[in-house]
Amino acid sequence: MSGPPRPAGPPGDRPTEHLSGHPDEHRGKRPDKHPAEHLSGHPAKQPDERPAEHPGRRPTERPAVLPRPPRRRVVLGACAVLGGLLVVGLAASVLLGSVAVPADTVARVLMRHLTGQGEPTWSVSQDTVVWNLRLPRALLAGLVGAGLAVSGAATQALVRNPLADPYVLGLTYGAAVGAVAVTVTGVAPLGGASAGVAAFLGALGAFTVVYALARTGGALAPLRLVLSGMAVTYALSGVTSFLVLRADDPGTTHSVLFWLFGSLAEANWASLGLPAVVLAATMAALLAQARPLNALLLGDETAAGLGVPAARLRRHLFLLVALLTGVMVALAGGVGFIGLIVPHAARLLVGSDHRRLLPVAALAGAAFLVLVDIAARTALHPQELPVGVVTSVIGAPLFLWLVHTRARETTGL
Repeated sequence: MSGPPRPAGPPGDRPTEHLSGHPDEHRGKRPDKHPAEHLSGHPAKQPDERPAEHPGRRPTERPAVLPRPPRRRVVLGACAVLGGLLVVGLAASVLLGSVAVPADTVARVLMRHLTGQGEPTWSVSQDTVVWNLRLPRALLAGLVGAGLAVSGAATQALVRNPLADPYVLGLTYGAAVGAVAVTVTGVAPLGGASAGVAAFLGALGAFTVVYALARTGGALAPLRLVLSGMAVTYALSGVTSFLVLRADDPGTTHSVLFWLFGSLAEANWASLGLPAVVLAATMAALLAQARPLNALLLGDETAAGLGVPAARLRRHLFLLVALLTGVMVALAGGVGFIGLIVPHAARLLVGSDHRRLLPVAALAGAAFLVLVDIAARTALHPQELPVGVVTSVIGAPLFLWLVHTRARETTGL
């Protein structure tokens, strides 16, 4: 069988036998086959086959091939598994604690409050523990975990850096400075909402400083971004420590320090409304911008070519991420690494498409923090650990692994 034809070349042009292994029998004819077949003498490969090696190219320098998006059933399966894990975690969080309450009593208490049916055969203290302490805390853990995971996914798209998250980039401590300032000074012009507003403004200010420091030549430098975030985090940590030392009441100092490490101990039914509304509104806004977020990952020039105004989109993301992070930090304190680790785990499951990534990250973050809170309450019973300590112990090794993997992908070392 003869090799594929190719167009006639200039005089003295060598035949293509050295490329295809066959003599050039149809010189002068216009090729009517795929370019890959023209060079190799074999039928062109389909998109899902391995591309042919280019002569002289090192094995590690193959052309980039976009991975196929996961099938819909994979995404639905991931959501089902994570949703089931979240339900199991919530149930375990209500059942477990320093005060032993039988499982059937917990079920009757919940049924009584949810449906109004059943006669109360349990004590007032059991009712208080189950309904007013454990259940609000479990729900707040789910909301905060989901909010921080979604905030981390949006931050990584905003700065186009998989090592970015609200904690690493200083948003968490920026929000902490605002909330601690309100708590220590007692200046609360907006009443109960003052801490949340101050946390939002602090997160927005910290993110603005880090973003400005990381830009060089009109573009974001990934390494400078991480280093700037760490520098701002240390600076804001010093400011927070100064505010704590200025507190006059030792009880306030102790509670603020415990909160800074991440705590859900102050959860109650009144504290659930604001994070639920902010999380729902932010998720809706981000899902509506899912396609522009996907384009933003390709770079500003490519996004502009696709009709996406990158600068305006980033401004909107700034506000959304700062608002979501500020509210969650004001309620739960400095819970780190959820916004960094959980989005990576979600990408491994469903890919980088934000239409799939954001819901899966929210479910994964909620389930993760609910389980972490159970560990924090029961690991050193009867003493309670701050949830931020547990997330840091889990997240720090994973962060180092991500840095190592990122450096190896970038430099090949």
